[in-house]
Amino acid sequence: MIRLARTCALLWWAGQLALVAAEQKSVVMIAGRPSHGPGEHEYNAGTLLLAKCLREGAGQLVEVKVHLNSEWPSADELAHADTIVLYTDGFTGNLALQAGHLAELAAQMKRGCGLLALHWSLEVPKEKGGAEFLEWLGGYCEPYWSVTVPRWTAQFAPPAHPITQGVQPFTLHDEWYFHMRFQDGRQGVTPILSTVPPLKTNLPDGLRSGNADARKQVLEQLPQHIAWATERADGGRGFGFTGGHTHKNWGNDDQRKLVLNAILWTAKAAIPPLGVQSKVTAEELLAHLDPKGKK
Repeated sequence: MIRLARTCALLWWAGQLALVAAEQKSVVMIAGRPSHGPGEHEYNAGTLLLAKCLREGAGQLVEVKVHLNSEWPSADELAHADTIVLYTDGFTGNLALQAGHLAELAAQMKRGCGLLALHWSLEVPKEKGGAEFLEWLGGYCEPYWSVTVPRWTAQFAPPAHPITQGVQPFTLHDEWYFHMRFQDGRQGVTPILSTVPPLKTNLPDGLRSGNADARKQVLEQLPQHIAWATERADGGRGFGFTGGHTHKNWGNDDQRKLVLNAILWTAKAAIPPLGVQSKVTAEELLAHLDPKGKK
């Protein structure tokens, strides 16, 4: 029965490839400038790695365009994007807030373009960008509300969703952001990865250590959603993933597959029955790292 089900899924997938071969989706990936220490916030290397995996595992479905070191795409390229991937610094340094970029993104979101934000690129001030990110992504990292500084080992058991196709339960150590600011009642938001932060993540109130509400939720051991998907009223899709601080974690097959699947989902491309298949070698993980001194 399992073999028959897999065969049927593969036949369905072959049919999907035939249908979409003439209509590739456009994925625009934007990486920020070097940030943090070696092996952390490796936006350029991480983006290039994900782009390589996407081309290898779903090249029939998407055309991938990459911009490194905070280079911003042209207006024409953005206008033809089916989804935009941000992997940059956050807060007031968020690339989405610079030089009129927020207005450019707003125009693309209005027409139903997808948006995916990784790690620190999820953080914007509440007063500038907060309302937009809340609408476009369903949730974002809000200073003085969200917790972004602790690191711990989290265990994940992904629920059934197109983004989790082929993703197995996994465990990883990273700087997992939590206590995100979500739409009221999480309307339109589907949790994709949830975990219970350990008590050691309770820190004094601060810009990136949250507030009393965050403390209370940790003490009550309430699950926190560190990856989520949203379907917007304008027809667009958004995905947020708070991991991605530690570059070597892109070597984990399940984390990588989850994000690759999410890129396809936000672009409204078909996701393979077993998810986007990709392989990463130790040498590929070390490729394109930013020059930050000692490795």
